[in-house]
Amino acid sequence: MAEDARLPRERGLRWGDVGRALISLAGASIGLIIASWFIPGFDVDNLEQALVAGILITVVGAASRFLLVRGAVWLGWVGAVLLGLFAQAFAIWIVVYAPQGGGLDDLGWSLLGSWIVAAVATLFVWVATAGTDDAVTASLLRRKRLQRNRRPIDDPDLPGVVFVQADGVPYPVLEWCVRAGTLPTLSRWIRGGSHQMVEWRPMLPATTPASQMGILHGTIDGIPAFRWVDRPTGRVFVANKPGDAKDIEALHSDGRGLLVDDGVSVSNLFTGDAPTAFATMSAVDRTRETKEARRTISEFLSRPAGFARSLSRTVSEIGRERFQASRSRRRDVRPRVHRGWDFTLERAGISGVLRDLNTTLVTDAMLRGRRVIYVDYVDYDAVAHHAGILQPESLSALEGIDAVLAQIEKVAAVAERHYEIVVLSDHGQSQGAIFADRYGEDLATLVARLADVSVVATESDEGSGTLNSMVAGSADTDTVFGRAMDRASDQLTPEPVKNVAPAEGDRFLVFGSGNLGLVYVAGEKRRLARDELDARFPALIPGLVAHPGVGFVVVDTVEHGPVALGPGGEHRVRDGVVVGVDPLARFGPYAAAFVLRAASMAETPDLYVNSLLDELGEVAAFEGLVGCHGGLGGWQDRAMVVHPVGFEVPDEMVVGADSLHRVLVGWLERLGHRTSLSHTADHA
Repeated sequence: MAEDARLPRERGLRWGDVGRALISLAGASIGLIIASWFIPGFDVDNLEQALVAGILITVVGAASRFLLVRGAVWLGWVGAVLLGLFAQAFAIWIVVYAPQGGGLDDLGWSLLGSWIVAAVATLFVWVATAGTDDAVTASLLRRKRLQRNRRPIDDPDLPGVVFVQADGVPYPVLEWCVRAGTLPTLSRWIRGGSHQMVEWRPMLPATTPASQMGILHGTIDGIPAFRWVDRPTGRVFVANKPGDAKDIEALHSDGRGLLVDDGVSVSNLFTGDAPTAFATMSAVDRTRETKEARRTISEFLSRPAGFARSLSRTVSEIGRERFQASRSRRRDVRPRVHRGWDFTLERAGISGVLRDLNTTLVTDAMLRGRRVIYVDYVDYDAVAHHAGILQPESLSALEGIDAVLAQIEKVAAVAERHYEIVVLSDHGQSQGAIFADRYGEDLATLVARLADVSVVATESDEGSGTLNSMVAGSADTDTVFGRAMDRASDQLTPEPVKNVAPAEGDRFLVFGSGNLGLVYVAGEKRRLARDELDARFPALIPGLVAHPGVGFVVVDTVEHGPVALGPGGEHRVRDGVVVGVDPLARFGPYAAAFVLRAASMAETPDLYVNSLLDELGEVAAFEGLVGCHGGLGGWQDRAMVVHPVGFEVPDEMVVGADSLHRVLVGWLERLGHRTSLSHTADHA
């Protein structure tokens, strides 16, 4: 890492810690005076009395924090937040109301007072530290200095690697931001010569489940989109539902994933066979890791730089989103989608809380000396879905991830193990006005009209799934709170489509995955060929192919295998034969190979429908997202890697997440990782 980022390896209490404590105490004292102006019975007459009360509240709060961190192991991190909030209110009640004979009915006013005190104290520390990121970094480093009885690292000379996934960032966006200098950390690394950025090409479907499975486990087969039907069982798999993610990983993992050698997975869909997984969708039921995560997160949230920062940033993100959404409407920004309160809360949770929680878990793993860590930050991806890939709010979210890299860099400088940092995206994003807005009906309605049958439709929901990985980590069946979190997890990932059984008459399932549509005939045990579909639904395929919003339709044929159909011709991708106008020509040189691979899987739908690619290079999502990924067209298959210059990459572009997996495994092996694994199995 850059030498200027390295920090002295100090132990014990520093003057900076004392200074921050005094600033926080001054802020709390002033907060008590302000609270006394508005809250009945909250009597603080002068600054001296406020200072004494502030000291007492600090002492009581420290004692409650000791209990909070231990109680969080059983309550879960959400419970720890609530307990911490009310513990502070109880401390104010003991110091302010109890000496005056106040009753427990004053706890409500104490709660309001605790919010005022926390807000003022946080403001003081925020201003004094010239930015909350510095305050959080200092808190993380203090935790390292104050740790006792840490397990010694057996191999401190072996370099570790932190893989940071900046979800959904297209290579062109990264390149422009680095040139503009709006990503200070990445720009410094690249301009300084410690890192270089390269482009890689995810295959179809360009979506997180397929790409993460490829990156972490080395295979991209059997995942045709974000949701799909398993025909033998009729089960609908949803990649961001915990039970489904667990089963998907079990079907594909060979036990030798990217993180198998002392690795840690943080906030991913799949574990990469990591021994430890935090907030990982396929492993939310790992009790031991969940308790460790709760303890780490509770220690962070119980401190002003943690809980108050997360609270203030959450409120700030809510305000920013409502303002920016309103501004987008006033300016008539296009393309644009409705941005309601559901996305507002999703964005606030992801950028206001989840980012810091993930960083806390990552840096804790670094301070414990874990060999390899992989974390997914979805900030940019989530905001760009609703705002657009180059809108200011989307680029601001990317800047937030860049700030996280600076925090990780500073922690790496004092960790006992040397760490290299790799930044990558799992796919890019394209944008455009959504299909329903362009043509007045969505894909499901179009299919129902053309086939004259009933249709069950659903869309992917990546953002709520990301939050769900953390909420589900607090769920269990042993406690009231755990069961409440389990119910909340179910609400965050609704399951509108369950097992698909044959019904009276024909019925379709239509899934939107960005600008890639999946059309299944319900209840069928195999994929239907074109002749069968034409016989049963004669207007369906011709109507889809002729629609102006459809770029091409992929269907299986008895004679030629998978065929991509367009209004002026067809591309027989198995044989490489084009008849008439090639419908794949506008979608790049890899389009035919990508379609052939995707259309050859047993899980492939009866029809793949890819949207148009218009003259602006924009697509039309089959779900309510202005920025999307999943199909072909635009920047969604242009992903990026920023890696240390000493890590070799192939001369030709890496194509496919499974190929990228082999590159990453090679880096780890050259560093001395994975020595206990079979070399042959790793590269099979």
